[in-house]
Amino acid sequence: MGNGQIASLLNALASLLGDSRCLTDEASKHHFGRDWTRFCEPDPVAILFPESITEVQQIIALARRFEVPVVPSGGRTGLSGGAMAAQGELVLSLERMNRILASDTASKSITCQAGAVTAAVQEAAKQMGLMYPVDFASSGSSQIGGNIATNAGGIQVIRYGMTRNWVSGLKVVTGTGELLDLNKGLMKNNTGLDLRHLMIGSEGILGVIVEATLQLCSPPQDTGVAVLGMPSMPAIMSLLERLQAHSTLLAFEFFSDLALEKVINRHGVERPLTTACPFYVLLEYEHSGPEAEAVLLELIESAIDAGTVVDAVCSQNMAQARALWRLREDISETIAEWTPYKNDISTSVSGVPSLIERIEVIVGQRYPHFEVVWYGHIGDGNLHLNILKPDSMAVDEFQRHCKIVSAELFQVVKDSGGSISAEHGVGLLKKEFLHYSRSAEEIALMRAIKRLFDPDLILNPGKVFDLH
Repeated sequence: MGNGQIASLLNALASLLGDSRCLTDEASKHHFGRDWTRFCEPDPVAILFPESITEVQQIIALARRFEVPVVPSGGRTGLSGGAMAAQGELVLSLERMNRILASDTASKSITCQAGAVTAAVQEAAKQMGLMYPVDFASSGSSQIGGNIATNAGGIQVIRYGMTRNWVSGLKVVTGTGELLDLNKGLMKNNTGLDLRHLMIGSEGILGVIVEATLQLCSPPQDTGVAVLGMPSMPAIMSLLERLQAHSTLLAFEFFSDLALEKVINRHGVERPLTTACPFYVLLEYEHSGPEAEAVLLELIESAIDAGTVVDAVCSQNMAQARALWRLREDISETIAEWTPYKNDISTSVSGVPSLIERIEVIVGQRYPHFEVVWYGHIGDGNLHLNILKPDSMAVDEFQRHCKIVSAELFQVVKDSGGSISAEHGVGLLKKEFLHYSRSAEEIALMRAIKRLFDPDLILNPGKVFDLH
């Protein structure tokens, strides 16, 4: 757009929203024009803060009229560049559409606007005596609309599944400005194609999620947390199999000793165990009764005696449980200062040891001088491989090197029948590798679906796949 068109667009947006909800200052554009990725600089035209569905529709109408792209924006906690606005887009922030609209104890559901923060929804569910079980380290800043748009996973997928499992209704504004009211919170609705599930995980390329009805569940009555030092990946998988057969696991996370070391050095916490181990497992379990807890502790003790677990510590109260969880949840924030190149991969749970073994060979050969941090939700087959940027290396050089190696890594993931993006989405950073997880026929269908919902191609362009 020329300067005259930009001025006309901004005048129209300011007339619609007012100057306080149409920001064009550099600080705001830099803050709201990016997510947690740091591999390109934001350059949006303006940051918009609608407060109603009608205003979202009016913004889309203006974007179509002026032929300017729109990037939907939530809490911007994404790690794939899906919320980056680097090509003169309008950023449509949902943060002022953050109200809890309704709660229904009988249906065990809650309806909220898309900008509601995850933790606020969790607290509202708690007040109902229920629980919204999708949880992750960014729950205090991530928003429900963004969670749905990326089909967020998190730390309790092993028990509760992904976000998709908990969405019973959606309102979405498409790229034509049309409002779709999908499924309306119904538990049973067998009337043709369920477009709700097409929107979940669509990363903002088909529509702007503006409202959601979420299902809730009863919370676990009592839980405990343990951190175990592990000698190897096969030992971890053997432990997982035994524990699942005899206990109710809410989470089964792992992290490497380097990941733990980074957290300890950054936050000044003590090591949970006296002996350093190659890997650690953090598990959260439900106390279904004294006998069940005794069985779990006996399993851990027998594993220590057999040498498949080096050592273990179990929480005795909620404060200790929270302290143990920090060892895992603080990893991502801690390593952010090294501008990590994140590989968010998955395979079948049983295929995890062989996948890690094959990747370790490539990493050892191609990243001999880089620090490599492993962690993830190993109970559901999701691994996070983080390559840390050396201080002496420029960001663009580091990214180029990592992308070359990623092609090798993703071929191994493809050979294992896995995914190149388990929960972060494709966004900008993974779109050139999409073919490692999706066939040419699938990608062609995705492009056709994109054109149906967004014929002017204004919604989050350049994300997930290119349209050529």
